[in-house]
Amino acid sequence: MVSVIVTTKNESSHIASCLTSIQRQTYRDTQIIVVDNGSTDKTKEIARTFTPQVYDAGPERSAQRNFGVKKAKGTYVLFLDADMIVTPDVIGECVDAMMKNNYIGVVIPERSFGIGFWAACKSFERRYYEGVDWIEAARFFRKRIIADLGGYDERLTGPEDFELPQRIKERYGQKTIGRISAYINHDEGKLSLAKLLKKKYYYGTKMHRYRTLPDSKGYFQRQANPLTRYALFFRKPIYFLKEPLHGIGMLIMKTLEMFALTWGALRT
Repeated sequence: MVSVIVTTKNESSHIASCLTSIQRQTYRDTQIIVVDNGSTDKTKEIARTFTPQVYDAGPERSAQRNFGVKKAKGTYVLFLDADMIVTPDVIGECVDAMMKNNYIGVVIPERSFGIGFWAACKSFERRYYEGVDWIEAARFFRKRIIADLGGYDERLTGPEDFELPQRIKERYGQKTIGRISAYINHDEGKLSLAKLLKKKYYYGTKMHRYRTLPDSKGYFQRQANPLTRYALFFRKPIYFLKEPLHGIGMLIMKTLEMFALTWGALRT
């Protein structure tokens, strides 16, 4: 069995699409667990039409995920955000990769879509991250190992996606994390620049612990270095030639996001 743990907070516009995509997986032996964080909209009401296992936990996403693991009955766990839509073969490919290669975790590549110019820029950006091991993070794991490691670091908000797979690699070896070819589609909705920067600023205020963790230092240095990040964007100039406006917008967006992260980090 695969236990799919979906974390939510006021996601009534996304949750049905996410849970429907789980139900439509070609791999059928799944358990859906929704862990909400005090939603004031109809998120929980909608979720209960898909699964009876809808809970409240918090205060942040890491704690929600760890709570979900305690309720999980599966051999494997898949962590999703409510604005993610899994393509039909994701879980099947993850299980197959785990069984054939004895992996502990699996990276699922992501694409994004949404409404408006900035959503298109975010989609443009994500193309460059596929296959980059210091940016992509595993979401599918052996539950036993996650439980043994204590789950996600609940003192982190934002970088927890990176930190747990990094901890696994440091303890069990680099080759214990694999990847599949099926995608998660990330629904950005109607994305505004202000919304992006507000989120990055908030993550910046939580960044101190992540950058000081022994298993994260090497990753953080590459993730936070503008030169390293921008070098990725120029390795495939064909993308810029095809979509110059979105390329320029992406560079502006990424620069402002880095300023927001830095400003948040300096405020703590």
